[in-house]
Amino acid sequence: MNAQNRDYEFLTLFADGGAMMYPLVICSLVGLGVILAKFWTLWVASRETTSVIDQVEEAAMAGRLDEAAEIAASTPGPAAAILLAGLRRIRSLKVNEGEVEQAVSTTGSIELSFLERGLVILATIANVAPLMGFLGTVAGMILAFASIEATGDVDPSTVAGGIKVALLTTAAGLAIAIPINIGYNFFVSRIDRIIVDMEESTQKVLNLAWDLERAGTLRVRS
Repeated sequence: MNAQNRDYEFLTLFADGGAMMYPLVICSLVGLGVILAKFWTLWVASRETTSVIDQVEEAAMAGRLDEAAEIAASTPGPAAAILLAGLRRIRSLKVNEGEVEQAVSTTGSIELSFLERGLVILATIANVAPLMGFLGTVAGMILAFASIEATGDVDPSTVAGGIKVALLTTAAGLAIAIPINIGYNFFVSRIDRIIVDMEESTQKVLNLAWDLERAGTLRVRS
């Protein structure tokens, strides 16, 4: 019974908030969807980074380039993608200077753009939701003053409806923007960490190329 009462009160508050509550709800649903998707994407991108770097380096230094490439190809994430791009170039056993750097740099840029996908949506919602709430506030105050004008009397019961709209939309906008903003900042920090892992992968590939070249198993064209 208590749960039913709470649901009824929530729906009543939603209805009392006026038309602006609908775009606010849409913003909250879109933001929640993006947050869940980003959690999954970043978890997959970072869960096996250290392991794949070590395994690929061990196999490659032992001369098993095909095995190293297979390990990288079977592991999801940007670090593995960078390793795979470099290994595919190295496996030709004859590369120009800068070819490996170009291969991993291009792959890194592509992976970074994939990791940052959706952040613009979160930033937009975090900025727009409070503005929608404030717009609802203005609409509510307009309703309150219109009621005063219509009745010619400043009666609390007359203006209560408009003030309620103003407060509900403001609260809804802030309630949406705060967790969305926290999620955005969290994802930015996680992506920064993954970028460090990507840079480590890039350095591993470059070191591997030059180590193989010094060992005589890789010819570098000038």
